[in-house]
Amino acid sequence: MQLQVTNSPFNQEQVELLNRLLPTLTESQQIWLTGYMFARQASAGTPTIGDAILAASEAPSTQVIEAVNQAPAASREVTILFGSQTGNCQRLAAGVARKLEEQGMQVTVAAMNKFKMNGLKKVENLLVIASTHGEGEPPDNARALHELLYSKRAPQFDNLFFSVLGLGDTSYEFFCQTGKDFDQRLEELGGKRLSPRVDCDLDYDESVAAWTAQVISALNERLSGASSTGAATVQGAGVEAVVAQSAYSRSNPFKAEVLANLNLNGRGSDRETRHLELSLEGSDLSYEPGDSLGIYPENHPELVDAIIKELNFNPDENVAINKNGDQGTLRDALLKHYEISVLTKPLLTQAAELSANPALSELLAPGKEQELKAYASGRDLLDLVQDFAPWKATASSLTSILRKLPARLYSIASSFKANEDEVHLTIRAVRYEAHGRDRYGVCSIHCADRIQPGDSLPIYIQQNPNFKLPSNPDVPVIMIGPGTGVAPFRSFLEEREELGAEGKTWLFYGDRHFVTDFLYQTDWQRMLKDGVLTKLDVAFSRDMEEKVYVQQRVLENSKELYTWLQEGAHVYICGDEKHMAHDVHSALLTVIQQEGSLSGEEAAAYLDNMQEQQRYQRDVY
Repeated sequence: MQLQVTNSPFNQEQVELLNRLLPTLTESQQIWLTGYMFARQASAGTPTIGDAILAASEAPSTQVIEAVNQAPAASREVTILFGSQTGNCQRLAAGVARKLEEQGMQVTVAAMNKFKMNGLKKVENLLVIASTHGEGEPPDNARALHELLYSKRAPQFDNLFFSVLGLGDTSYEFFCQTGKDFDQRLEELGGKRLSPRVDCDLDYDESVAAWTAQVISALNERLSGASSTGAATVQGAGVEAVVAQSAYSRSNPFKAEVLANLNLNGRGSDRETRHLELSLEGSDLSYEPGDSLGIYPENHPELVDAIIKELNFNPDENVAINKNGDQGTLRDALLKHYEISVLTKPLLTQAAELSANPALSELLAPGKEQELKAYASGRDLLDLVQDFAPWKATASSLTSILRKLPARLYSIASSFKANEDEVHLTIRAVRYEAHGRDRYGVCSIHCADRIQPGDSLPIYIQQNPNFKLPSNPDVPVIMIGPGTGVAPFRSFLEEREELGAEGKTWLFYGDRHFVTDFLYQTDWQRMLKDGVLTKLDVAFSRDMEEKVYVQQRVLENSKELYTWLQEGAHVYICGDEKHMAHDVHSALLTVIQQEGSLSGEEAAAYLDNMQEQQRYQRDVY
């Protein structure tokens, strides 16, 4: 069917463009575009996203899935499994469940490690929402299911219809790898896709809305218009808290006044760690120990000005500052709205269309993946415009290929009970030299160099149900957090102090030098004196001839630590995922194996069981 001016709200030029485009779209592209357009309207404030998804699902669908049509009787039961490290996927899963419930579906939501594996074969409609952690690894609560599906024990899913939503970051090599793994393996095991997998970058709202619209449309198509009243069942601790809504959120941040901004490191330290205290007064925001705070930072003004000068652009020229088409000056757009400090493959691919230098296209050629990765590492937009001139870009075409400047998440270092209407952060300033130029951490240097008491920062609370104190305050806790990884444990101990908790507490802390780098030293000393902190072990790596780290302290206290574990202690790790968290994990396995007289496999099962019971939790990055 051809669009006509007389049977549509479009003018002649628009009709001609649409009639050329629409016949070329695949069925899945048409469904994706439907969800995308509704999501654009939602983000512009026309309807709500819920209304948009509902409308998209009720609109006539052009998607025809042969396998779905062959199903004799579709089930209204939908299972949503999430794999989440920081709580994003858990929050999204709860939101998708609500939309499905509105459609009359019977929904079960569960963390992957809380869902009984033997029940997986009985699932007919499965939605998987998973983030990618580290170097393409599944998050902690998705690891067991991931391993099962790739093992010889993996079941066949002849009656399964599924769809996968992956969360990731395009600046990482293994973008959305966990989602891709689940999508590929479920198909290999016999499952059939309800709708195509969607991979989300950091700015994921529109992509999630589009995926949800596709899923609802496909499910409704399977049901052929059947109707019943559904109910959502949510499994896994913390989901209820994630569902709670606030006036201020990631998409509507609160401008928090800065009350204090202090350097925690002593004179002579080669590090700078800022302690920020922010006011939440008037926001109705609250948080729990283990939650994080998101900050929307500004790019370094020197970097912004250098990019504009290099391209000979007018800093006052108006450009779009978001996908809704709102306008602002080029300088303001690069300062506050777009990411300019990281190079990703999608950015470089789009930039090649704007460069008159063939060297960029050559760098993107097949077989040069390692060269591309090496070039992108540690470079930014200024490097790109300097290295691949001349450019045929305009200010608008340049900003159109940049992704939104993402918020930075920091573990909260205070208890709300102890500091009502305040939130405290521990932020290490990132400064380094690379490729002949000084480089700066976007948010850390914004806070360290350009934020003073009385200024404000756009912030939101990121709940993390996967990093929480035990509900029983008498349960002992072991906390391992070197450097800024100690931040959430200040929150933990302040909370336990306010509650009058009787449970034992043990903190392992490490940094470079005792004299200059002992973060929150007076806090720990006071807590030790008052009995809030039972035991403190420290490791200062540069104060001794042979470097010593927190994992060595764990091993040195092997017998006592195992006794605490046998008494039911919860173990928490916060900090660097690449090295520290792996090393501490290995040390814990050694302690369990040695003191429990267990085999390597038995020790691993012991720790896995602790993780399943939420007695072993990690907040690593």
